[in-house]
Amino acid sequence: MTGTLPLGAPETVDGAQPPARLRRELRAIHALVHRDLLRLAGQRTHTALMLLHPMLYLLLLGGGLAALVPRSQLGVGYQTFLFPGMLMMTVQAPAIMVGVRLITDRESGYLRELLMAPVHRATLLLGSCAGGTLVATVQGTVMLSLAGVVGLPYDLVLLALLLSAMVLASFAVTALAVALAVSLRRAETFHMFLGLVMTPLLFLSGCFFPLRALPGWARVLADVNPLAYGVDLLRRCIALRVPGQEAVRGIEWAGRPPSLALEAALLLASGALALLWAARRFSRPE
Repeated sequence: MTGTLPLGAPETVDGAQPPARLRRELRAIHALVHRDLLRLAGQRTHTALMLLHPMLYLLLLGGGLAALVPRSQLGVGYQTFLFPGMLMMTVQAPAIMVGVRLITDRESGYLRELLMAPVHRATLLLGSCAGGTLVATVQGTVMLSLAGVVGLPYDLVLLALLLSAMVLASFAVTALAVALAVSLRRAETFHMFLGLVMTPLLFLSGCFFPLRALPGWARVLADVNPLAYGVDLLRRCIALRVPGQEAVRGIEWAGRPPSLALEAALLLASGALALLWAARRFSRPE
């Protein structure tokens, strides 16, 4: 019979068989990730400036305060304490840029052209999120090369743990940025919102000082801050491989830290939920 599929072969909404449909969706994701990698390679000055910011914090601020903050207060040197926070700062900047690009693509009309592609809208968001996660992880890897400067060993297991934690943190922040971007229409509003929110989130993440030094109400806010879980996960990965790091306490529930696997699962779940919410909102007609 003309126009029908063989018996037992499921049909998708657009009439394509599942394998062909899946290949098309994967090609769209690959194209968006490739676009982000080309942008990363072509905007070397912009990339270098984004990396310079956390490096200056680590080397200048960390080096200056190392003489003022006694090691006995943290259990480690201040630069070593600061390093996980700077890794988090390194990955969150390019991750957030995914949201900025999504809004500028909408304003320029490029997003409308993307929506004409024969793929699900959720696939476009997934491709953007995957590209942002990869770019953020690449930039974080550059920062990770400074581990020896702050007294951490170039241990392969340690580097693998930190790299895995950066992937999770990058995914969570990228997905949250995408969820915010699909809710806002103007880049100016997005930047204004980030200016109001990102600085408090950084200070409530344990990036610059221990969370135990915060007042009670601030620790409650830190408990729902995804950046705090990213920093704590990175710091605890270091504690697994480097003796003497256990004294640095971060996120605690009822006086006890959650397990490492639970923190990783929470980051993954927060990113997945944010991406699912963004995909549902993005699926609505413009």
